[in-house]
Amino acid sequence: MTKPEDTLPAVEAADPIFDYEMMIQEDKVHQRLYTEPGIFKEELTRIFGAVWVYLAHESQVPEKDNFVTSRMGLRPLIIVRDSQGDIRALYNRCTHRGSTICRESLGSAKSFQCPYHGWSYFNSGKLSGVPWPEGYACDFSDAKYNLAQVPRVASFRGFIFGTLNLDAPSLEDYLGPVREPINDWLDRHPGGKVKFSSANRLKFMGNWKLAYDNSADGYHVLFSHRSLLAMENRHHEDEQKGMSFYKGSPDGAPMYVKYYPNGHHFKDKRPNIENRPGALWEIEGIFPGMEHYEALFRERYGVKADRALDLASSEPVNINVFPNLHILGNHVQVTQPVSYNETDTTWYGTVVVDDDGELSGAVDDINTIRMRTQEAFPNFGEVDDLANFEQIQAGLAAEEDEWVYMHRGLGIKDRITEEDGVFTAPATDEVFMREYMKVYKLLMTSTPNIAITREV
Repeated sequence: MTKPEDTLPAVEAADPIFDYEMMIQEDKVHQRLYTEPGIFKEELTRIFGAVWVYLAHESQVPEKDNFVTSRMGLRPLIIVRDSQGDIRALYNRCTHRGSTICRESLGSAKSFQCPYHGWSYFNSGKLSGVPWPEGYACDFSDAKYNLAQVPRVASFRGFIFGTLNLDAPSLEDYLGPVREPINDWLDRHPGGKVKFSSANRLKFMGNWKLAYDNSADGYHVLFSHRSLLAMENRHHEDEQKGMSFYKGSPDGAPMYVKYYPNGHHFKDKRPNIENRPGALWEIEGIFPGMEHYEALFRERYGVKADRALDLASSEPVNINVFPNLHILGNHVQVTQPVSYNETDTTWYGTVVVDDDGELSGAVDDINTIRMRTQEAFPNFGEVDDLANFEQIQAGLAAEEDEWVYMHRGLGIKDRITEEDGVFTAPATDEVFMREYMKVYKLLMTSTPNIAITREV
C-alpha cells in the first residue's frame, strides 16, 4: 500500500514569473490572465496541482475493479476502485515510455496493459509484468516502476477529489461552508444520493476561467439566454416558466449569490419559488408529452405525485467548487482545461436512486421525465454561454485594451453583506468574481508542496 512517507517530490515549481499583484486588482483583472500561455502553464501546478480538484463520482465506480478516466489539469488519470475496494487516482501513463495504458473512458479491469510494449499493472498501480524481462538488468520490484498516483484522494458525499499538494487542508476544510448547499442539493433526493447517467460533451475555444467567471453570473441571463426563455414560455401568455424571474429587475428578487472561502460560490434562485410540493414542476419549461406524463403521475401516485414531479424538475441552484466542479439544476458540469484558449466541458445527467422504496415504485417514471427536463439547458442554454466565451477570447486578443472589469456592486453601500468570509449579494453582483480572484492570486504567488506516490 502507499503511505505518506512513500510520496516522491515532483519537480519544484519555480517562482512565478508574472506580476499577479499588478494583474489582479480590486475592480479589474488583466486580459493576460486569459491569453498568456505561460500563465496557463503555471496554473497547471499552482491551481490544478495545489487545490482539491474534482475527479469523478463514486457512482461511476460503484464496484470493485470499476474505473473511469479523468484529468487533473492536463494530467491523464484513471480513477479506479481497486480489487480491495480502495479508490485510487492512477496516472494514466506507463512508467516505461510514457504511453497511456487505458484508452477506454470507463469499464471494469483488474489490470491494465500498455498497448505499446505490453507492460502491465494491477489496478492498485503495481507493476505486474514485463514482456521478456531477461532483456533488463534492473530489479522490477523497485517501486519506481509502479504507476504514479495522486497522493491524496478523498470523497465528499460521493464526489471524488484529489490533490498533489501534501500541505493542502483536508477536503472537508477546503470545501468549508459550500458543503451546506451541496448537502441541501443531495438531501432532496431519497437516501441523500444520486447516480450519474450519460453526458453532453462540449468544447469551447476559450480559457477555462471564463466558465468559472460565468458560473454564478446572474447579470447575463436575460440577454444571453433570451431564446431559451422564449422557448420555455412559448405556449404561455403569463410567462412564469424556467428562468423568467430574471425579467424586470432581478436585483429586487429574493434570489441571491453567495461567495464562500477558497474560491467557491453559490447562486440560489430557490427563494423565487414557493416552498411547497409541486412548485418546481409548475415552473418547469414545456417539453412534448409533458401533460401526459403529469396526468399519468397523478393517476398512479395520488398525493405523492407533486413530490415525484418535483424530483423530476430542475432545482434552481448553481453550486460552484473551485476550480472545476459545477452543480446546476439536476446536472453536474465538469470543466477541464486543454490549453490557455481551449476547454472541455461535460454535463452529466443525474438519476434518482430509491433503495428504500420511499417513492413507492415511482423512481423509473421520475427518471424518465428527469431525462427530458435535463435535455434543455445543455442543448439550449450552454451553447449561448460557449458562444460568449469564444467571443470574449476573440475580444481579448485586442491586447492594448488591457482590463476586464468585475466591479458590479463594488462601493454601493449595504448592497453586500459579509460574515466569516461569506459574502452575500444580489444575483447580478460580481462579488463572487472579485473574491475568487483574490484566492487565485494567492495560489499563483505561492509554491505548493507537490508530490506523487507509488504503490510499494
